[in-house]
Amino acid sequence: MMKNSRARRSTLLMATALNSILWPSIAMAQAAPSAPADSGQNSAVLLEEIIVTAQKREQSLNDVPMSITAISGDDLAARGITDVEDLAKVTPGLSFTESGSGTPVFTLRGVGFFDTTLGAKPSVAVYTDEVPLPFSIMAQGAALDLARVEVLKGPQGTLFGQNATGGALNYIAAKPTRDFAAGMTASIARFNSFETSGYVSGPLVGDVVTARLSARAVRSGDWQESYTRDDSLGAKRFYQGRLLLDVTPSDDLKFTINVNGFKDKSDTQAAQLIARVYSAPTATGNIPNIVNYPVAPDNNRAADWDPDQSLKRDNDFYQASLRGDLDISDNFQITSITAYSDMDVNQLVDQDGTNQRASLTNVRGSLSAFSQELRLTGEVGPAVIVAGASYAKEKSDENSLYQFPYTTSSFTTIPGMRTLSSGLRGAQEFDNRAVFGNIDIDLTDEITAHGGVRYTKVDLDYRSCAVSGDATSAATYSVLINVVRGRAGLSPIAPLQANQCVTLDATATPNEVRKSLNEDNVSWRAGLDWKPLPRTLFYVNASKGYKSGSAPTLPAIEASTLAPVTQESVMAYEAGFKTTIVRGALDANGALFHYDYDDKQLLARRPTVLGNLPGLVNVPKSRIQGAEIQVNAYPVEDLRLSLGGTWLDSKVTGSFTNSTILGATADFKGDAFPYTPKYQLVGDAEYRTPVSDSLDGILGLNATYRSATNAGFGGDQRLRIDAYTLVDARFGIAANDDRWAATLFVHNVFDEYYWNNVARLSDVVRRYTGMPRTYGIQLSVKY
Repeated sequence: MMKNSRARRSTLLMATALNSILWPSIAMAQAAPSAPADSGQNSAVLLEEIIVTAQKREQSLNDVPMSITAISGDDLAARGITDVEDLAKVTPGLSFTESGSGTPVFTLRGVGFFDTTLGAKPSVAVYTDEVPLPFSIMAQGAALDLARVEVLKGPQGTLFGQNATGGALNYIAAKPTRDFAAGMTASIARFNSFETSGYVSGPLVGDVVTARLSARAVRSGDWQESYTRDDSLGAKRFYQGRLLLDVTPSDDLKFTINVNGFKDKSDTQAAQLIARVYSAPTATGNIPNIVNYPVAPDNNRAADWDPDQSLKRDNDFYQASLRGDLDISDNFQITSITAYSDMDVNQLVDQDGTNQRASLTNVRGSLSAFSQELRLTGEVGPAVIVAGASYAKEKSDENSLYQFPYTTSSFTTIPGMRTLSSGLRGAQEFDNRAVFGNIDIDLTDEITAHGGVRYTKVDLDYRSCAVSGDATSAATYSVLINVVRGRAGLSPIAPLQANQCVTLDATATPNEVRKSLNEDNVSWRAGLDWKPLPRTLFYVNASKGYKSGSAPTLPAIEASTLAPVTQESVMAYEAGFKTTIVRGALDANGALFHYDYDDKQLLARRPTVLGNLPGLVNVPKSRIQGAEIQVNAYPVEDLRLSLGGTWLDSKVTGSFTNSTILGATADFKGDAFPYTPKYQLVGDAEYRTPVSDSLDGILGLNATYRSATNAGFGGDQRLRIDAYTLVDARFGIAANDDRWAATLFVHNVFDEYYWNNVARLSDVVRRYTGMPRTYGIQLSVKY
């Protein structure tokens, strides 16, 4: 019966594929397939209906009128996806950039915020079980023991608040079970890598209290190699855990307690030297070891760094949350989510790609966040409503040290005077208050209208300044500041001490900058969807979202460089469809979109008394337009395919004058956005077939392509990020009830040389590469 059923399915599918009327309608993107639920047939027969909570209530993925990529935790584990960087392998439009200072940068459909400071607020919001992770560096431990991850594209401000102009990444943890369950996965791979994770779940007090305890540990050896000496770097030491408790005192009331955290003691990544652009060309005679340093070979593993330095992280993150759900009637539910997160960061990073002390940075600081949301969800006739209020207080405090004695900029025009190091000191405190509402109302059996609005008020208080990092630098800054003051007819200041502020205010006096930025905004969303068939949805949306203003933490000699950037906004228009062409065998999702971008926040350059130096700026006018497509199918028996792609066309549409890599002033009107590849393609194929009565054989391939982009405006080829294609492979055997599996895997099969960031720093241009070919074996067991 199973064989006959499969034969009929295959015949129907092939006939459908030949139907020239259907195929032209397949045009865009968003749901990666998950392993289907058991339907009495082989588990590789049907595409599963995916349930998501993108609108803060459970819905079928194909009923949500927005672009979403959703993938199950089991599929993530099978493909070796354990962080946001790898999530880009299965998500069209998602990009990851290594900033160089240990702060990751996420971009969705070209919307992102590149800032290297700890307190950088991303344009792509990250949540775990609806609890925000407001700072990007906090997201490193989000992918633990997941039920699924949902990637929501486009502004999500009405339900997920500001700082979601690009979209949101929702990590949904696997929940406690009423029956005992346990599982473990372990892998051994290249570079002496060993990773293990596991969970135990079940009842503690009957059906009233259930629990799930999960943990993960990663240990590996060095993967980077010095190309000038016998040395290596890149070891990983990452540990994380989570305890989930579900407490159900009655049928109408449920509490969820989530306590989780991670420790990261891994090495920081070293850079590759690829070119030199001198800050002070007349001083190159003082740095012959940089002038004559060999550029790095085209190899992912090749890099260089200062010898005898402990280039490691010592980062700790802890979070606790309490969620309560109360059914106050058959149609209404009240939800409260309270959370607190805390992170301490201490990491030493060598960013210049040489073995000279040209940019050695000790990034130190602390981050914390408290959030409270209270909302009401219910049904009133043909309408579903969500209304609520939220409050959040988020703090960042950074006190980092930047050492640069072997650079041209460390030599001043005053004989014998040197600047060897600077401190970066800054703190931000955000107070966020918001009220929001959302409604979905059925106008007819086929047409539904959607609307949402959120009012947000944000008060930002910040302080910041650069400090002299040592006594020699303090003495030099004292002389230089008095030169500036003398030209202005001002009296000299007393000699500065180490770790004293050197940022000059409007009176040329060293002072800490203390300011406030108070803003408010109204995010909104409106749309219509039409469902002419049970499994076909067409939708149109218009939405506006905001990202809050932010203050920089930079080694600024002039207070104006520390001015904050004001909030940015994105006005988005999207039209799309979701359709199941053959139930359980072929579906397609797609969207066309256009974004008008106002005041895009960007780390660029500001004019100072010492020339154009790094600072945060607003790009007045820009836009993004594009299209996405993803098709999921079983074209033949036992073969599952997922193919997707994104096309992006970004452009600065108004006048925007700033500096090139060489410091020359230019108007970048007409330029594409940095870190925004025009084309991104993802594909995954898995062939799973019985090899005996109890065993299945598995063969899988994953491919990712990204076209070339640039790491800055102006089109300088030294900032080019080349196109690349990555291919991963997996093959193994598994019990046909999925109780256990053994898989051999190879990531970056062809050992592609690629990088995701390149930038000028002091006298060098350096890049950060991706991982080389890795291979290993993974074993998993479930009880």
